[in-house]
Amino acid sequence: MNKYLSSAYQFGTLGGILSLISFGFLAWVQPDPTNLNLIFGYIITPVSIFLALRFFKDYSNNGYLSFAEGMSVGFVTYMLIAIISALGIWIILVLFPDLFEVIKASKIQVMEQSKDTIITQVGEESFQATQKSIQEMASIDIAINDGIWKIVPGLFFTIIISIIFRKNPN
Repeated sequence: MNKYLSSAYQFGTLGGILSLISFGFLAWVQPDPTNLNLIFGYIITPVSIFLALRFFKDYSNNGYLSFAEGMSVGFVTYMLIAIISALGIWIILVLFPDLFEVIKASKIQVMEQSKDTIITQVGEESFQATQKSIQEMASIDIAINDGIWKIVPGLFFTIIISIIFRKNPN
């Protein structure tokens, strides 16, 4: 089993750490680092999956990769990225509650600035429900959101990269 997961552990951990570094750096540069950190996640997640599958295929599996093996290695990679990133962001926001309050205020401000557009698109009730949920938001919500947005594209990219790298011995 370790043969299948050694590259996933390495590149998943690396991707998660890079995501945390990105969040920390972006928090230092601007008040709300969440949106840009998600964009960075869209870059680091497929790169980490690509490298994990490539290293597994070339160095652990004699140049072969089945779709199932690719999906397994990719799954562990993007789940590690998501877990490390979400836990790290949650810890950062718990340790620095002022940062959480700035992020929350930024999200409330964006809602207020886009109020008319949102109401015309989804209605007053949806706007009010969303605004209430943002006002009741906790630091764990931001961390879970970041983790989910590492998992969703991770699954997509794992499927694509596994198909591209697929090579069976027959």
